[in-house]
Amino acid sequence: MTQNQTLSSRQTGAGIPAAVDAVGLVKSYGTVSAVDGISLRIQPGEVVAFLGPNGAGKTTTIDMLLGLTRPDRGTVSLYGRSPRSAIAHGLVSAVMQTGGLLQDVTVRETVQLTATLFADSRPVDEVLSRAGILDIADRLVKKCSGGQQQRLRFAMALLSDPGLLILDEPTTGMDVEGRRDFWKAIREDAGRGRTVIFATHYLDEADAYADRIVLVRQGRIVADGTAAEIKNLAAGRTVRATAVGLDESAILAIPGVDSVELHSDTVRVRTTDSDLVARYLLTETSAHDIEITSHNLEEAFIALTGDDSPATASAAGTGKKNRS
Repeated sequence: MTQNQTLSSRQTGAGIPAAVDAVGLVKSYGTVSAVDGISLRIQPGEVVAFLGPNGAGKTTTIDMLLGLTRPDRGTVSLYGRSPRSAIAHGLVSAVMQTGGLLQDVTVRETVQLTATLFADSRPVDEVLSRAGILDIADRLVKKCSGGQQQRLRFAMALLSDPGLLILDEPTTGMDVEGRRDFWKAIREDAGRGRTVIFATHYLDEADAYADRIVLVRQGRIVADGTAAEIKNLAAGRTVRATAVGLDESAILAIPGVDSVELHSDTVRVRTTDSDLVARYLLTETSAHDIEITSHNLEEAFIALTGDDSPATASAAGTGKKNRS
């Protein structure tokens, strides 16, 4: 990726270090290993989705990136600084899913109060407009919907003009239009150099808006690459066709077939050899309208992070873990 000049004037000029450089992070709580050797390098301007099932170590990793938790082993630097130093200099902001809002003040008053924490901040109306809530600036926070409160957190995070934004479920509570407008703003900022790391349960958002997807399982990175690369890591394809009276056991006997679903006049076959299945359906049955598709991101997510997924070493084969 071509590095763009970052939004913050505090980071302009040549030789900008990696936005995130985490090496060998390890964190345990008693006998529970929350993070087990995560290394992650993210360049300025990248939009990275950080995904994994509950308990995978996402929150602990983010806490270490933000300096909220110290790793047992490993190092973290943000723009060449320690997490706390980067945050103190306004280089990093986080938008969390809940908490942190006073209910009996207005939206504008909330942002104005937050702005006093910074020696140099963006104009209040500018960040309210950027977050799409300038029109409700005089509304009490407790009168705002969940989506509007999340936009308020976004506006607060923009005040320091950070180079790195870390977002936890950023579009929770937003309607479809609100989600689309939010991600449009994020992509515009990324084009100007802002770096974004986000965790989400909306896999369609990761697929549509992330330059890069990092999947974690049991405290380790199991895949790191573009959405297309992640999908390709989940071996196999799905063959769909229109047919009636098919012999399910005969299809299951085809080498490479994992499962068969028969619904009315439709058959859906998961297989690692779609050619064999298609050839059988075309030559041995009355099936027609055959369609072959690769796994989508949700299927890849389940395949790579589920309890029966392959070992980390084999799944992390994109070679993108330590991008420079």
